[in-house]
This record gives sequence, C-alpha cells and structure tokens, in this order.
Amino acid sequence: MNTRTASPIPANWAVRVALLWQHRKLLARVTAISFVLSLGIACILPKQYKATASIMPPDQQNSGAMMLAALAGRGGLGSLGSLASGLLGGHTTTALFVTLLQSGTVGGHLIDRFDLQHVYHSRYRISTAKRLAHNTKISDDKKSGVITISVEDTDPTRARDLAQAYLEELNKLVMQTSTSAAHQERIFIEHRLHSVQNDLEHAQLELSEFSSRNSTVDIKEQTRAMVEAGARIQGELLVEQSGLQSLRQLYGDGNVRVRETQARIAALQRDLTQMTGTSAPLQSEPAANDKGSLYPPLRQLPRLAVPYADLYRRVRVQETVFELLTQQYEMARIEEAKDVPVISVIDAPGIPEKKSFPPRLIVTLLLTFLAVAATSATLLLREGWSHLLPNDPRKTLAAEIIPVIRRRIHFIASPGKRAA
Repeated sequence: MNTRTASPIPANWAVRVALLWQHRKLLARVTAISFVLSLGIACILPKQYKATASIMPPDQQNSGAMMLAALAGRGGLGSLGSLASGLLGGHTTTALFVTLLQSGTVGGHLIDRFDLQHVYHSRYRISTAKRLAHNTKISDDKKSGVITISVEDTDPTRARDLAQAYLEELNKLVMQTSTSAAHQERIFIEHRLHSVQNDLEHAQLELSEFSSRNSTVDIKEQTRAMVEAGARIQGELLVEQSGLQSLRQLYGDGNVRVRETQARIAALQRDLTQMTGTSAPLQSEPAANDKGSLYPPLRQLPRLAVPYADLYRRVRVQETVFELLTQQYEMARIEEAKDVPVISVIDAPGIPEKKSFPPRLIVTLLLTFLAVAATSATLLLREGWSHLLPNDPRKTLAAEIIPVIRRRIHFIASPGKRAA
C-alpha cells in the first residue's frame, strides 16, 4: 500500500513571494510586454469629449405654498416641514424637466437633426436611441433644483451642438405641451376673434351692397340735406310762380319772358318731383330711370332708414365686439407668455478643449497590472496544482472534464468532418 503523503500547498505569503521572486524574469518580461501593449490599446481607443450645460427650471410654487413651507420649517417642525414640502410640490418642476429631456420625443428629434444613425453606425433607430442615452447624462441637484446635461461624443463640436440642442428641444416641447389657463383662454379668444372678423366682413359687405344699390351713405344727413334742398326749390318755385303771374298781366302768355319763366317753373317742378319721389314700395333693383340718380327719393328715405339702421347697427356691434376681442386677445397672449415656464440657462455648453475619455495613463497601468496579476495567479495556481496527489478529487474531476472539452472544441473546429 502506498503511504505517500501530499506535500503541503504553499500557503504562507512569504512562500508565495519567494515563488514569484524565482520567476521574476518572466514577470518582468510580462510587465514590459503588457505595458507596451496596454499603451498601444490606450492610444487606439477613440477620444471622447464632454460638453456640459446647466439650467435652472422655473419655480411654479405660489406665494401661499412657499409661505406655508417657510413657516413649517421655521417652527422647528422637521417632519411637518418635509410633509409640506412634499405636498406642495418641492422640485416637481425639476423632475418634470428631467423627464422631458429623457423623453423619446427629444431623443427622436436629435437623432433626425444630427443623423445619429449614420454617426453611430447603427442600423436600427432604437439602438441609436440607446447609444444617445448612454452618451448623455442628465442629473439634478436635489437642493437647488439645477439640472445638468452632459453629452459625450468623439467630435467636440458635435458634443457642444448636442448639448445645446437638448435645451432647444426642451423649450419647444414645453411650448407645445403648455396647457395653462391663459393658453386655453388665448386659444378660445383667437377662435372667437376669427369668427367675429368673418361676421364683421359679411355685415360690412351687406351694408355696402345696400348703400350702393339705394344710393345711401348716411340716412340722417341725407334726409336733412334733401329736406333743405326741397324747401329751397319750393321757395324758388313760389317766387317764379308769383313772377309768372306778374309777367302775364304785363306781357301776355306769348311773351318770351313769360315762356322762359314757365320753363324754369317746369324744371323746378321736375326737380321737386324727382327729389320727392313716390310712396310706392321699394324694389329690389332701381328703376331704369333712376339708375343715374345720386340720391334716393325723399319719400323713400323712411323706408330705407329701417334696413339701413339695422345693417349699420350690425356693423357697429361687430366692430365693437371685434375691438374688445382684439384687446382681450393681446392681454391673453401676454398672460400666456407669463405662464409659459422660462428656462434659465446657467452655463451654456461650449466646445470642450480636453478629452474626457480615455485616461491613457490609467488604462495603461490598469491593463499592465491585470496582466501581471493574471501571470502571478497562474504561477501560484500551477505550483499549487503540482503539489496535489494524483488521486486527489480535484485532479480526478479535471481529468474527466478536460478530455470532454477538448473533444467538443475539436468537433466545433472541424466542420468538414462534422458534415461527413
């Protein structure tokens, strides 16, 4: 019976250090080679530039809420102060803006704007969105509420443009999703203003058509002027008739002066008849003999006054409503501009001058250390493995597993034999 016992596996640190010291030349070569290779890998890695922007969202809390939170904090009520801050919204605006910046709408606009699928060499849009989200870091300060946007890219100018585009897209999205009361009021007044404007134009066209068809400009002034003109003509007619009687007594009916006076009287009577007109109902279109008239007959003015006053009143009402709505519309626009959250840019993004990644010295030293550590671990494991007995369960298990793995690797590496 074999009474051979296993030598103790070197477990003392001094023994391990001595073992590594025996292989110091190998470790030195590994260190040198790994340092050169690590330096080459660090130099091959693409440079990354980071552009950063800081914004301060508007505070949407009202004065009453702020006063309640201040009183709760001043009274030494810590839990009550925290509860009040939570109920009053605290930094809900900051959280909302962070969510908007991380939304798919903003990311999609940036992908289309900068053609990031081509820049990132990505076939699918969702992969591009994940890459953009990975290169973008959006954080907020819980105390101050300041939001910081950091974008990394291989091109420093594109990194700056992407950070600036985040701010621009946030402004657009806030404007589009604004649902304040002032915004709703402005939309309602705007629609009402368009409707009233159409009604006003229609009423003005009706009044102008009526005035053009009936030769009415201002019924009140036209009535006064026509009454004065008719009275003047009647006075002149009476004077001419009195003179005619005197001329007939002196010269007889066949005298030239008598006939001239009769002609003037006839002309005055025609003018008076034309000016007075008839009391017949109004026609939709003027008569053929009235097409050249510059004014409506005096007897028709009362009939024209009613529809003219109605049309004129409609025009004045629509004009008044239009003026009032115009003033309200301008006020609503001002109120809407006040209610729209205004983003205050604390630090605008600039073109980064230095790379943010990779740190070549750290990468070189880390890879070199990993290579040396892996070599040292391999030496220690090999030395410990050599001290195990042949019938050790670990060696037995390895003897069973290793041939299977080798056959599997050989089978995979030989497709011709597998096909046969």
